[in-house]
Amino acid sequence: MIENTNGGSDNRPSWLAQVESLASQIAEKEGCRLYDLEFSSRVLRVYIDKDPMAGIKDCESISRGLSEILDAGDIVPGEHYQLEVSTPGLERVLKKDWHFQGAIGKKVKLRTQKSFEALGVTVNQLKNAKSLEAELIKVENSILIFDFEGNDVRVPMSAVEKARVLFEFDKNEKKAKKQ
Repeated sequence: MIENTNGGSDNRPSWLAQVESLASQIAEKEGCRLYDLEFSSRVLRVYIDKDPMAGIKDCESISRGLSEILDAGDIVPGEHYQLEVSTPGLERVLKKDWHFQGAIGKKVKLRTQKSFEALGVTVNQLKNAKSLEAELIKVENSILIFDFEGNDVRVPMSAVEKARVLFEFDKNEKKAKKQ
C-alpha cells in the first residue's frame, strides 16, 4: 500500500489497492519500482522509478502490461479512465521513507501542518514558518534532518503535509558552460 506519511489514515478504495499491487508486480518484472500512484478526474497516474533511471520504454512496457490486466479484469470502476505511466521527474514528490532516503543530499521544499516552533525548531527565522527549502542531510527514525543556514532542523515525517525535491543546476556545470 502506498504509505501516507502525514499521520492520517489511508482511505483508498479497495480497487485502488488492487491496482497498486498489480502495478508494483508489473513494475518489478520490468526492473522498475512503483514510486507512487494517484487517481483523480478519471486519470490513473502510475509513477515508476529505476536505477539509474527509468525511461520511456520502461513506461511503455508497464503501461501496456497494466492496461491489459486492468481492462480484462474491469478493475477501475466507472466508464472510461485514462492511464498515464511516467517517472516521478526531477522535482519528485516525497511521501514514503524510501523517497526521503533517496533525497538525502538534495534541496527539498516542504510544508508542515504546524509551525516549526510548534515542532520544536528553535531557529529564529523559522519559528512561525510552515515551509522550508533546505538540503536534506539525514533521515533518522522518521525524523528529517535539514541543514538550514548551518543549523540542523529536525522535522518529524508525520508533520509533513507536502514535500518535493527542488531541481538545482550543478553550480560547476554552470561555470563550465560560461567558459
